[in-house]
Amino acid sequence: MYILITVSVIISVTIAVGYLTFKIQNRPKKGLLEEEYDLKAITIKQIDKMEDGSEFEYYLYRLFLALGYKAYKTVGSGDYGADIVFTDSEGIRNVVQAKRYSEPVGIHAVQQIYGSMRFYKAKRSIVITNSRFTDPCEKLAGYNHVTLLSRNELEGIIKAYREDQVPIARSIIESEPRILLDSWTDYLNEDVEIKKDKKAEMKVNSMTK
Repeated sequence: MYILITVSVIISVTIAVGYLTFKIQNRPKKGLLEEEYDLKAITIKQIDKMEDGSEFEYYLYRLFLALGYKAYKTVGSGDYGADIVFTDSEGIRNVVQAKRYSEPVGIHAVQQIYGSMRFYKAKRSIVITNSRFTDPCEKLAGYNHVTLLSRNELEGIIKAYREDQVPIARSIIESEPRILLDSWTDYLNEDVEIKKDKKAEMKVNSMTK
């Protein structure tokens, strides 16, 4: 009888311990959105490991405030392409799109942030990523005067902030975009054809013959 009770207790304890272990191992992990953390302790590698883009947006929002900017974070859905809105050192309103990617950021980022400018009454637009940008993305940004801050610039901002070099961090954020300009001849020439779909033209022509 004593042996049976002892075995029963051992089995019960084992089951209870196993259940608790399972619950602990499988409980939802707290993301950076759900916990307080030392902003200066965050590194680029930790940004790479963030669970989703919303954590990166929240981190940048906190960083902009810590750098002395008047800023606010837009709503998660229906943000019209901008994640953060802030006023720079010249009193100019900027819109920012945050892209935490493992792959290069494509042209859609420029399209979205540029398209959000009028909605947020902004005069400047910025895309910030922990990755890099594709060539088409850089080209479209150049034509539309959108500032692109890639992994190198982000690391520079983080380093400057962690070393209390706020002016340096702000100067990187407020750096001028790489601008691409066409000659006036291209604008005045009505026969210039850009990215023309010749296959579509040939198909239509064959149908009309």
